[in-house]
Amino acid sequence: MIRLAVLASHGGSTLQALIDACADGAIDAEVALVVSNNSQAGAMARAQTAGIPTQHISAKTHGDEAGADRAVVDALQHAAVDWVLLLGYMKKMGPNILHEYQGKIINTHPALLPDFGGKGFYGRKVHEAVQASGVRESGATLHLVGSEYDSGPILAQVRVPILPEDDVDAIEQRVKQAEKGLLVDTLRRFSRDEEITA
Repeated sequence: MIRLAVLASHGGSTLQALIDACADGAIDAEVALVVSNNSQAGAMARAQTAGIPTQHISAKTHGDEAGADRAVVDALQHAAVDWVLLLGYMKKMGPNILHEYQGKIINTHPALLPDFGGKGFYGRKVHEAVQASGVRESGATLHLVGSEYDSGPILAQVRVPILPEDDVDAIEQRVKQAEKGLLVDTLRRFSRDEEITA
């Protein structure tokens, strides 16, 4: 069974999809730890409801970004996790976590990278940029995390149409649903040792 840690900053709807998939056996994995830089994050409440250990780690709780980076690594190692998932986590990875978990950190991004990615492209801002561009499709991407925002090898993508009548909310909801399915399907294949290709 794969042991997962989730880093999240906000509501945690994708985390909930992961918790549910683990609970019903769709994925041979367990969420062993949820870490957030936001003590009021909905993701923390969702994890606590499911009986999953949580930790609030930020520059405020640990003095500075370097202290928070070390604390996250300590928490992950203590939980003995195999993979780290960034599900709506709004902080750049520090050097310690990148070193200790190189090739083992997966980010979800609500667009088809490399388009609409990089610094400043997160959450609703991504969907606003997608709508403003006039493209006919969007989607979600899972990728291994590099040292820069939204960099690293792409593991999997899913595409969704952009309809002429879509507003930003409609795009966001369609992508979010697709993103959840992509995460669960990819982790299911990981847990079965199947090869993952984008």
